[in-house]
Amino acid sequence: MVDYSRLIFIHGSDSSSRTYKAGLLRVRFPDMIVPDFTGSLDERMEQLEDILGKKTGWTIIGSSLGGSMATLFAVRHPAQVRKLVLLAPALVLLDHTEQITQSITIPCTIIHGTKDDIVSLEETRTLAEKIFTHLEYIVAEDDHRLHKAAEELDWGKIVEQ
Repeated sequence: MVDYSRLIFIHGSDSSSRTYKAGLLRVRFPDMIVPDFTGSLDERMEQLEDILGKKTGWTIIGSSLGGSMATLFAVRHPAQVRKLVLLAPALVLLDHTEQITQSITIPCTIIHGTKDDIVSLEETRTLAEKIFTHLEYIVAEDDHRLHKAAEELDWGKIVEQ
């Protein structure tokens, strides 16, 4: 059972808590935390760690850079994360910020668009298959923003699994 007060959406680099996906998810999950992040990746990670604290049972939905942030948090604090849902995650950034030396056993669902011209579907999938041991990959006919897919997905099922 998901504790919806332990559900957080992390937006991408040039985004905010007021984006289309954030609004759509906030309507679906009114108790969800949807903060704004600013600054460098390290500064954003500090902000995320302050928000999540020492609490456990987090389901983290991260979009683009937010997907990288979610993954880094899971690497650093695996006991606090219940599930990851990554939307067109910029996982290739992890090669430059931190080596992942072991597999991540936290369940992870990745949703990626076939028309994404910002984050490569193929590179991301190859890297994700090396990183995550419990991975579900959903490929949608959509671009990087995943607005169409976000409207069509069964978010309850994705978050609950």
